[in-house]
Amino acid sequence: QVNFVVCQLFALLAAIWFRTYLHSSKTSPFIRHVVATLLGLYLALFCFGWYALHFVIQSGISYYIMIIIGVENMHKYCFVFALGYLTVCQITRVYIFDYGQYSADFSGPMMIITQKITSLAFEIHDGMFRKNEDLTPSQRCLAVRRMPSLLEYLSYNCNFMGILAGPLCSYKDYITFIEGRSYQLQQSEANGKEDTKYEQTDPSPNIAVAQKLLICGLSLLFHMTITKTLPVEYNIDDHFRATASWPVRLFYLYVSLMAARPKYYFAWTLADAINNAAGFGFRGYDKNGVTRWDLISNLRIQQIEFSTSFKMFLDNWNIQTALWLKRVCYERATFSPTIQTFILSAIWHGVYPGYYLTFLTGVLMTLAARAIRNNIRHYFVESPAVKVCYDIITWMATQVAISYTVVPFVLLSVKPSFTFYSSCYFCLHIASILVLLVFPLKRTQKGSKKHETVQPVWSKTLEEENLLQKNSYSTTNNSFSQKQEITCRYQALKQ
Repeated sequence: QVNFVVCQLFALLAAIWFRTYLHSSKTSPFIRHVVATLLGLYLALFCFGWYALHFVIQSGISYYIMIIIGVENMHKYCFVFALGYLTVCQITRVYIFDYGQYSADFSGPMMIITQKITSLAFEIHDGMFRKNEDLTPSQRCLAVRRMPSLLEYLSYNCNFMGILAGPLCSYKDYITFIEGRSYQLQQSEANGKEDTKYEQTDPSPNIAVAQKLLICGLSLLFHMTITKTLPVEYNIDDHFRATASWPVRLFYLYVSLMAARPKYYFAWTLADAINNAAGFGFRGYDKNGVTRWDLISNLRIQQIEFSTSFKMFLDNWNIQTALWLKRVCYERATFSPTIQTFILSAIWHGVYPGYYLTFLTGVLMTLAARAIRNNIRHYFVESPAVKVCYDIITWMATQVAISYTVVPFVLLSVKPSFTFYSSCYFCLHIASILVLLVFPLKRTQKGSKKHETVQPVWSKTLEEENLLQKNSYSTTNNSFSQKQEITCRYQALKQ
C-alpha cells in the first residue's frame, strides 16, 4: 500500500512534467507514446516487481489474438482470454499467496487492463466489421476504424497515468489526448440554438487538480482516523449482536459501510487528478463557461452519499467500470442483461466468495427496487412536499440496502457473510423476493428512460451530469471528418 501511494505521487509529478515538457505542441505522438509506456512499466515494476510482466504478457497475447483472428470474432476471443488470464492470476494470488489481504496486489492493475483490452476489441469490431446503421449512437461514436499499432496498444494499456489505478478511458479519447487534437463540444442554449465552442488553447487543469487533491487529503484523513474505529467486522461480533438493539445495529451497519468508502474515494480521485495533471480528462465547458475535467472521473461523492435508489448509487460509484459493463455486456446481452451484467462484474472483481454473494444479492435488490419505483413512485412526485418525504424515505432505504448488500464484499468469506445475513434473518432477501412476487416488473427497452433516472429534489442537475458523462465523447477517428464526428457526438448527447 505504501508502494502504491508513493508510485501514484511520483506519477502525479511525472504527469506535470509530461504536460509541461512533452506537450503535444512540443513533441511527436511517437515520443509521447514511448515515454508514457516506459514510465508506466517502470512504475509497475517498482510497485509489483516481476509480477508486472503479467501486464505485458496479457496485453501482448491479446494484441496477437486481434491480429490473427480478424475483426469478425476477435472481440470474443480477446474477451475470453483477457478475463480468463485475469481469473487465473486472481486464483493464484488469493488461494496460494495471501487470502484476505488488502495489499496492493498485481491483479488490481490487471483488472483495468482487462477492461481496456475487452473495450478496445469490441470498439474495433464495431468500427471495422459491423454496419454503421446497426450500432447504437454511443457505439458509433466509440467505434475504432483502424487497427492500432503495437506501440499505441501498449501505451493505451500501460501508460503511467492509469496503470496502477485506472480509470478506464475509451481508446479514442486517449489517442486524442496523445496526439493533441482538440475537439468541439456542442451545447444547447436556453433558446434551443446550438452553441458550438472551439477550443483553441489547452485549458489549465491546475484548479481541478488542486480540488481533487484536497478531496484526496480529506478522504485519507477520514480513513486513517474514523475508518479504523468502525470496522465492518464488528457487525458480526457475538457480543454486539447479542446486546445491541435493532436500531443500534442498523445504524452501525450504515456508518461502518459509509466509513469503508473513503479509501476508494482517495484512490480513484488521486488517479483522476494524475490524468488531469497530464492534460487528460478535459470534457469541455458547462453552460457558465467553466472548464470540466471529469471525462474519466470514477465517482461522484455527493450523489453516492445522497442516492435515493440502488441504480443511482451504482451509476455514481466506479462510473467507468459501470460504463464498461454496460458497453460490453448489458447492451449486447441477448437475455437477462441485468443478471449477466452482475455475474460478469463478480467474475471481474475476483474469486472471493463474498463478491458473488454481494452481486447475487445486488441482482435481487436492483430488480426489487426497479419494480417498486415503476409501480409506486409516480404517486409521490406530484406534490413537492410529498416528494421530499418520499426522497428522504428512499434515501434511508437505499443506504440500508446498499450496506446490507456489500457486507460480504468486505468480509470476503462465506462463513462470516452468512453469519451476518443469518443474524438479520435474510430480511432484505426475503423482502425483495416478496416485492418481485407482488409487483409486476415492467419490461423496458435498454437505453430508454426509466423511473430510476428521476432525481431527488436536492440534486436536480444529476440527470444532465449522467447523460454528459456517459455520452460525451471526443472526436478522435482519422477516417471521419470533423463535422461527422461532431454530429455523432451531438446525437449521442440528445439521446
